[in-house]
Amino acid sequence: MNKSILIAAIAALGLAACGKEEPKVVPAPKVEVVVPAAPAAPVVAPMVDAAKDAAVKTMDAAKDSAGKTMDAAKDSAGKTMEAAKDSAAKTMDAAKDSAAKTVDAAKDSAAKAVEAAKAAAPKK
Repeated sequence: MNKSILIAAIAALGLAACGKEEPKVVPAPKVEVVVPAAPAAPVVAPMVDAAKDAAVKTMDAAKDSAGKTMDAAKDSAGKTMEAAKDSAAKTMDAAKDSAAKTVDAAKDSAAKAVEAAKAAAPKK
């Protein structure tokens, strides 16, 4: 039995001397994360109120602007309608005047043609 213990001890020493070393594990550096503390409630409440007031003022301004824009559009449409009516009336008057002048010119031309025809006709 002494021989087998001695052989086992020699084998263990040989294996231990020739064995591979395990790689050392380097611990990861510790990182501390600092989370800023939330603002206290008394500080947040005025900011929320200010945001609400700003939103209400913005909404009121948008409504006023929309109303003014609509009024301006109605006014512009009315003025455009009046201008179109005036233009149409002037065009009608000009057309009537032109037609009257054309009729007068045609009458004059016809009268002159009749006179010329009478002058050219043989006298009896």
